[in-house]
Amino acid sequence: MSFTSPDTTPAEAPATAPVGVRNIVLVHGTWADGSSWAKVIPLLQTEGYHVTAVQNPLTSLADDVATTTRAIALQDGSVLLVGHSWGGVVITEAGNDPKVVGLVYVAAAAPEEGQSFLELVQTATATPGNDEIRPDASSFVSMSPKGIMEDFAQDLPKQEQQLLIATQGPQAFAALKDKITQAAWKTKPSWYIVASNDRMINPDLERTLAKKMKATTITLASSHVAMLSQPAEVAAVIMDAATKLAAK
Repeated sequence: MSFTSPDTTPAEAPATAPVGVRNIVLVHGTWADGSSWAKVIPLLQTEGYHVTAVQNPLTSLADDVATTTRAIALQDGSVLLVGHSWGGVVITEAGNDPKVVGLVYVAAAAPEEGQSFLELVQTATATPGNDEIRPDASSFVSMSPKGIMEDFAQDLPKQEQQLLIATQGPQAFAALKDKITQAAWKTKPSWYIVASNDRMINPDLERTLAKKMKATTITLASSHVAMLSQPAEVAAVIMDAATKLAAK
């Protein structure tokens, strides 16, 4: 499958629609927004996919799930739901929507029922990035500039790291304690991209989750933000999943 450069304006969608699922909803993680998918989106659009990147408020799991569910409702047909990091928690809950036919996790958390993000990540050895999380007076947490450059996106050029520092979306710490009520990965086909150089979520935990989910698993030698450091590879996984899923 061919890809355009992430810096290239995408061509018009091909006349023939993609086989399988054509609607892809991308869900960002903590310290990010929808623009974290900016390199992946044109690659998918060039191949004819209809792509939506949600803008989650990061205020609670319920708020983020509601935002994602609204995006799903706007899609014409079946949906492939993709989540990065905290976005994995969101798609684990929002993925129960009947329009969702598959899930792709990108260096993401995938809790069980009754489990929160914090409870899940605490089952593995802490990563270096945890030391760079900074709370503010409103109980929202952000990453320090050092954390962005050394632990969050250590394989990106400095200019891109600076952009992440400037645009990061702080998250309500309380959201990280919100628990899943029904885990969609138990009933929906799943794919998982393990980021082997992740310094935010333990790569060993990512591998454990992928195995537990019986997910089709791909490992990339990438930082936590694989969709920014290796967008073509991430897009290829998403398109493979979309192709293999039967649209309803």
